[in-house]
Amino acid sequence: MANAFVRWFDERAPGMAPMYRKHMTEYYAPKNFNLWYYFGSLAILVLVNQIVTGIFLTMNYDPSAAGAFDSVQYIMRDVEWGWLIRYMHTTGASLFFVVVFLHMFRGIMYGSFKKPRELVWVLGMLIFLVLMAEAFMGYVLPWGNMSFWGAKVIVSLFGTIPVIGGHLVEWIMGDFLPADSTLNRFFALHVIALPLVLLLLVVLHLAALHEVGSNNPDGVDVKHGPKGNRWDALKPADGIPFHPYYTLKDLVGVGVFLIVAAFIIFFAPTFGGWFLEHDNSIAANNLLTPAQIKPVWYFTAFYAIVRMVPSFAGTAVWGVIAMFGSIAVLFALPWIDVGPVKSIRYRGTGYKVGLTVFVIAFLSLMLIGTDLTDVLFPKLFGADIDLTTWDNVFGRIMTLAYFGFFVFLWLYTHLGWEKTKPVPERVTTHD
Repeated sequence: MANAFVRWFDERAPGMAPMYRKHMTEYYAPKNFNLWYYFGSLAILVLVNQIVTGIFLTMNYDPSAAGAFDSVQYIMRDVEWGWLIRYMHTTGASLFFVVVFLHMFRGIMYGSFKKPRELVWVLGMLIFLVLMAEAFMGYVLPWGNMSFWGAKVIVSLFGTIPVIGGHLVEWIMGDFLPADSTLNRFFALHVIALPLVLLLLVVLHLAALHEVGSNNPDGVDVKHGPKGNRWDALKPADGIPFHPYYTLKDLVGVGVFLIVAAFIIFFAPTFGGWFLEHDNSIAANNLLTPAQIKPVWYFTAFYAIVRMVPSFAGTAVWGVIAMFGSIAVLFALPWIDVGPVKSIRYRGTGYKVGLTVFVIAFLSLMLIGTDLTDVLFPKLFGADIDLTTWDNVFGRIMTLAYFGFFVFLWLYTHLGWEKTKPVPERVTTHD
């Protein structure tokens, strides 16, 4: 019966079986993937979770200034299992950025953005950009007090654009302050428009990846045949079929990930105010400003860059340019780093030091954006220090270190300063 159904299906959709074989059973991935290669499949898992839980949340959500906050409380208190669905969604949003950040770092570490995978990297960065927009609009929808003021502050950044800034802010919000029109358009974008764009980009990202093949920790291309030739394409010595080998391996990562996610959802759903901020348990009030207006944790590094760039001529436009520039420069990474070696295993010491400084700078900017430095600095340097001065000095140094990494990388690879190690001709295996 199963074979009959397969034959019936193939006769009516003859292109499905070849596509399945191309992307699953006959797609040969390098045989030396390590733990860093779990995060791509985990990102797809979280995306599915966000879509499914989001559908159930929209069934009881009221996208109006008068009813949004109460509808969220209704979901949490009166809808059967509503609290679980919402916590799965809010926890999933933060875990989405965790796995995406780690996925991007792995790409930088192993040179997955280099030729011939430039398009794969650019499509991945577009996914990251759309994901940021999707997360921001979703953050506004609960219509808590931090959502309201966060929307006002972030949208107001566009007001720094000369001439059209004020009109652009009013056009985005649909009013002079975040209100009904803001919620309606953010709801439409968050639920329909941006998820469609995100799904399209994910499909293109995977299609582009499978055209050129996956990178690996050694950063060398998979060679076919027992002697490394391509005469026998069906017997690659350096690769194994993605299915069933890596699909089963990914299930191990999925199991561990789900255990961690379940622990957070059931025991620490707010994660100490990092995943769900305490100020968002209060309804939006345009007359009650939170003591500290700051974005959710995954935006804090970019928000810190805005704060650290000094204003000139009474405008913060340079800070906004720096913030968008910190994202745009990642798009240009394939053309900034033109070194012949991909993997950090065989790259020069300068690259390893530079990447370490880049990671420290990014994490430090996150600390500044979350105002944790206001707690750490007095403990480290004494309670009588000038926090504003220390924050500004430290933050500007870290901002320079963030952008300095890309400047250094351009000079390091374009001028031929890098001294690399010999790269193996074939992918290596684990002991």
